[in-house]
Amino acid sequence: MLSFGLPRPTDTIAGKVGVAGNSRRVIPKKACVLFSRAASAWVIMKTTSQIDPTSVREAVRKTYGQIALNEQKSCCVQDSASCCGSERPAATAAKSLGYSSDEIAALPEGADLGLGCGNPQAIASLKPGQTVLDLGSGAGFDCFIAAQSVGLSGHVIGVDMTPEMIAKARANTSKAGITNVDFRQGEIEALPVADNSIDVIISNCVINLSPDKLRVFREARRVLKPGGRLAVADIVRTAELPPELARDLAAHCGCVAGAATIEELETMLREAGFTEIRIRPKDASREFIRRWVEGRNAADYVVSATIEAVKPTEACCGPTCCK
Repeated sequence: MLSFGLPRPTDTIAGKVGVAGNSRRVIPKKACVLFSRAASAWVIMKTTSQIDPTSVREAVRKTYGQIALNEQKSCCVQDSASCCGSERPAATAAKSLGYSSDEIAALPEGADLGLGCGNPQAIASLKPGQTVLDLGSGAGFDCFIAAQSVGLSGHVIGVDMTPEMIAKARANTSKAGITNVDFRQGEIEALPVADNSIDVIISNCVINLSPDKLRVFREARRVLKPGGRLAVADIVRTAELPPELARDLAAHCGCVAGAATIEELETMLREAGFTEIRIRPKDASREFIRRWVEGRNAADYVVSATIEAVKPTEACCGPTCCK
């Protein structure tokens, strides 16, 4: 679904008009294209999806808002021909992702909505006193586990764009009397977090939902301290999506249609200025992913993976010097 090319800044492509930096670009009618300029290179991320980024964001906001309000019990868009599959009991899903019974039992009731695809805590190596940021924190599941790891001398920040999720997470915080977690409403493409303030960024099955992943990674680098780490569980694409699936908003909200390939993620992370990039697919995840799209085996196209990267301790001058 996605491919990379390096057109000249003066190239013209017939179709819809898009904007890249200060230059206007023309986007093919059958593509959703993300442009960015780093040094003298142009990078294009092209998909067969005809869904514009605003529609994706609004669908994601609505879907997960309904989940937070318990109006919808899965990541599916209601009344859609495509859906992310059967309901998953939250505790069962968490155990299947590698969380321990003790971790789950210690959580406030209602924190685990069963929306993850992996366990970022397993690769985060959190330590007491650290400041941790969770991208797309939902009802607070991973934030509350991270809070136990960093202790009262540490701090955890959760960012979510859905007001209903933020309200639910804050209510869970109050119920449990947790004092070292802070939930902030905002988009992961424009984080409400100070520069150079975070030790570790975690995220669980959220970045795939963003129509502007490069901007997400640039924001992540901005807020990380020098030497800070990215420790993410997310979905990667392993095969070309059928056009009808790529166009399906439910498949976007269900963490399938918006997934990038490992190569594309590596390219974006390098361009954002990260080093020590490691992306490891988890083939065992195909067992639960296969039910995410009604009438299809989603595991034919996507798989869960861990994504790790480091912000260099020295200033980076561009995509070619940060290898």
